[in-house]
Amino acid sequence: MVILYTSPGCASCRKAKQWLKDNQIEFIEKNIFTSLLKESEIKYLLSRCENGTEDIISVRSKAFQALKKDIDDYSMKELVSLIQENPSILKRPILLSEKSLVVGYDDDEITTMMPAQLRTVVDNACTDACPNYSVCGKCREQASMN
Repeated sequence: MVILYTSPGCASCRKAKQWLKDNQIEFIEKNIFTSLLKESEIKYLLSRCENGTEDIISVRSKAFQALKKDIDDYSMKELVSLIQENPSILKRPILLSEKSLVVGYDDDEITTMMPAQLRTVVDNACTDACPNYSVCGKCREQASMN
């Protein structure tokens, strides 16, 4: 199950939602403006970020710029309150599963939301018996060598 954090009018959020639907991946959509993010939820999201707050907080957003304070100047409690009061400082979409966290829409990264058994099927789907192998199969081979 994937939790998809979105905002209205976000084109990348719509793309991510459609990708999940197209790949029959179950998800729960949470609009960050209409559902209050709980303290524990925000802390969990932050804990899943590999590069700290910069993965998930848009310091270039107008809402964050208006604060005139550096992100590192916030305690965890202040940061949680800040996100709850100003959800627009979050980058979006945010896709969260048990094993993956993807922030923003990226064609390659979003595939981490696909269950492992499906990724294996996709990776092995094109063999030299496939009529398109000369195009797609060779591309996959070259990509795996890089």
